[in-house]
Amino acid sequence: MPTGLIPDDRRSLTVRLSSMQYIAAVIFAVLAVAFWTFQVAQHQKYRQMAVENHMRKLPLPAPRGVLFDRHGEVLVENHNTFKVALVREQSGDLDETLRILAEATGVDEAMMRERVARRRREPSYRPIVLIDNATLAQRIAVSARRAELGSAVIVQDVPTRRYPTSDMAAHLFGYVGEITEGQLRRPEFDGIEPGAIVGQTGVERAFNQILMGADGDKSVVVNSLGREIRTLEEQAPLEGRRVQLTIDADLQQAAEDGFRHYGYNGAAVVLDPGSGEVLSLVSLPAFDPNKFAVGIDLASWSALNADRLKPLQNRALQATYSPGSTFKIVVAAAALEEGVVRPEHRIYCGGGATFYGRYFQCHKKEGHGSVDMRHAIEKSCNVYFYTLGNMLGVDRIHKWASLLGLGERNNIDLPNEIRGLVPSTEWKRRVMKDKWYAGETISVAIGQGQVNVTPLSLAVMMMTVANGGTRYTPHVLKSIDEGAGWRPADTPPPLSQVRMKDATIKALHDGLWMAVNAAGTGGRARIAGRDVSGKTGTAQVISLQGARAMRGKIDVRDHGWFVFFAPRDNPVIAGVIFAEHSERGSAGAPIAKHIIETYFAKLEGAPLPELAPPDSPPEPPAAPVAAAPVTTARRVGG
Repeated sequence: MPTGLIPDDRRSLTVRLSSMQYIAAVIFAVLAVAFWTFQVAQHQKYRQMAVENHMRKLPLPAPRGVLFDRHGEVLVENHNTFKVALVREQSGDLDETLRILAEATGVDEAMMRERVARRRREPSYRPIVLIDNATLAQRIAVSARRAELGSAVIVQDVPTRRYPTSDMAAHLFGYVGEITEGQLRRPEFDGIEPGAIVGQTGVERAFNQILMGADGDKSVVVNSLGREIRTLEEQAPLEGRRVQLTIDADLQQAAEDGFRHYGYNGAAVVLDPGSGEVLSLVSLPAFDPNKFAVGIDLASWSALNADRLKPLQNRALQATYSPGSTFKIVVAAAALEEGVVRPEHRIYCGGGATFYGRYFQCHKKEGHGSVDMRHAIEKSCNVYFYTLGNMLGVDRIHKWASLLGLGERNNIDLPNEIRGLVPSTEWKRRVMKDKWYAGETISVAIGQGQVNVTPLSLAVMMMTVANGGTRYTPHVLKSIDEGAGWRPADTPPPLSQVRMKDATIKALHDGLWMAVNAAGTGGRARIAGRDVSGKTGTAQVISLQGARAMRGKIDVRDHGWFVFFAPRDNPVIAGVIFAEHSERGSAGAPIAKHIIETYFAKLEGAPLPELAPPDSPPEPPAAPVAAAPVTTARRVGG
């Protein structure tokens, strides 16, 4: 017999192979039955389960960092609101979904379609917010129509900005809103997703990268009604960093209360003259930033833009005005520092003076007689400063105006500051293609002509005069908390630094003290024992000829300025009050007084002061200038 398997072995192998074949056949038969059961017999059941149970990735928006004042008082915080959003990938019929949602909530369907169209290029799984700050009734309505809306519409619990009462510090804080397509292309918004809420103006925009946190997300299994069955994983959002501002909330409130108490719109900027820290920044009229936080409606946005009072404009940084007699401080500093005159230099004012064939009148018709520098500042004698301006020339005036912060950007850490204008021979040659005429300097010397400044720049001027020549960079950022306690922010370096002569500082400080505490026009800012020093200024809105033509079409009443610091010999507070259309420079003085009283009350732990009743009746506006026929200037003084 040949070698190999014996007959019994061959029979055993055949049996084993047959058994394996039978087992495999049974397994395939079972699988076939199962597949038939799942895919044919119970197709509808398991298809519905697949539709009703699926995973969704939900965004968890990060709260923005809380804003604090210099003493730790909360200025801006967050609270939770509800937003209704659309997930397009879950919507079988987008048009029908939007129709049902509009019907249920009362929200304009066209508006929702516009939002969807604007985000059409984004991934379909990313929720698109259709209703900001949904009301309780809207949330109930969405739940009631859940069977029709399915999982295509979700209600999100999101942190939303909450600002203090109505419009307090609105221009300072700014507002937030959904990032625009234009912003998405800017480097400052790199890495930010469409639909994100970002700072649009003010502090919110200036420090957006600091205040924005990192959004989180969670993956959940939901059913066809959008209800969560279970959470698969969650990445918690990271709150934005806390920010402490240099602002004093009580001074901010005092300034705004002062404007409303006396019935003016305008601007105020209050600074620490030893550092450039902004203690208060006001622009009125203002707006309610809370309306932007929850998504401002089109009607409200249109009304704000159409308002002739321009409530969206930050007057403190973004508007320029003639400085009037407050500019005499610049001319006095220039004349003393350039050695043109000494503080004792006297000039006779008989009610006016002739320069280059034209008669320029003083605001006091009968004149001030013979006055020196201190008394010229005190009484705001136009003739004295006409003469100094003529002696200096426009370029030296421009030099010192720039050193004191006028006609320049002062680089405040807020967006959209403009620079204003103090003319020079080079400016006129470059811009107007003409030479400068000496007679033009006469008007410039009292803050008229081409001179235009922002309220912020006048506050910087007073800070610089108060501290003796250091033009600190005004700033609102004080400290940042990155999770390990407050870390002081880097202080910006001074923009210029000139050590003024002691005689210059004394003459200026004495004259400004006398303007408030002696025979000057700033007496309404006087506070016993505080040595408040300041200067009023009245600024034309339009020339006399123009005022006659435009009367009834625009408000042609003069603006009023009051610049100040206190105390005289060791200033700790400085600033400006701009009272729009107040007709006289002294109008801002009591507002400054209330701010200064509040500052010292806090410093000494005393009760905060209350505002005095407004004066009545108001002083009449300045009378027109009696000038040569070719002159259209008005007699404007302190």
